[in-house]
Amino acid sequence: MSLLAALPVAVAAEVPCEARQFEGLRYSACRVDPRTDDLRLFLDDASGERFGQFSAIDRALAEEGQRLAFAMNGGMYHDDRAPVGHYVEDGQEVMRVIPNAGPGNFGLLPNGVFCIRDDRADVIETRAFAAERPDCRYATQSGPMLVIDGELHPRFLPDSTSRYIRNGVGTSGDGTSAVFVISDQAVTFHEFGRIFRDDLNLPQALFLDGNISRLHAPGLNRSDFGRWLGPIVGVVEPLPR
Repeated sequence: MSLLAALPVAVAAEVPCEARQFEGLRYSACRVDPRTDDLRLFLDDASGERFGQFSAIDRALAEEGQRLAFAMNGGMYHDDRAPVGHYVEDGQEVMRVIPNAGPGNFGLLPNGVFCIRDDRADVIETRAFAAERPDCRYATQSGPMLVIDGELHPRFLPDSTSRYIRNGVGTSGDGTSAVFVISDQAVTFHEFGRIFRDDLNLPQALFLDGNISRLHAPGLNRSDFGRWLGPIVGVVEPLPR
């Protein structure tokens, strides 16, 4: 089923979002076109303080006549809310690439990098990213990968009992479509990976985080609030006149 074909008309935001079901599990999904949508990453405000909440970004954008059309937490972070892995904002590298295995979900290799360029956005496995070094205007590293070249992460178990609210992003092969998904109920990694591969037909997908996962989607009349976040990914649009 086409995501766009199933969407209701949304006048509150240009980014199309929808409630979606796959194999009896509930999700919310938003599709972004990096060729036309102003897709960015956000970490710190002008004073150097972490934004932390969608509302803080909206307040800063309002001073420039803009607002968030969509946003989601954009990767794992430390206690000080600094990015765990590679992070680039507006062409400036904040954190280097972390290529090594390690504890937790981030270090469950293969992990990956979400790379935003002027005319495309791609989820790229970390080792391939380190070899290619694409010129990303924005980038955030997270892990594990959910889908790698059309295959689920090899460590995902169909009978896993580890269930959390989770969010992630998948990209099309030509880089012209990025679909951001959050589960609206607790799901396993295996279940979450399959919505990207088997329902949305995306060859690459990356886990962004779990448990703290949140979505800002004006088209769904939704803006989640909770724990303070580190990196946030979002689309910027002009304020309506």
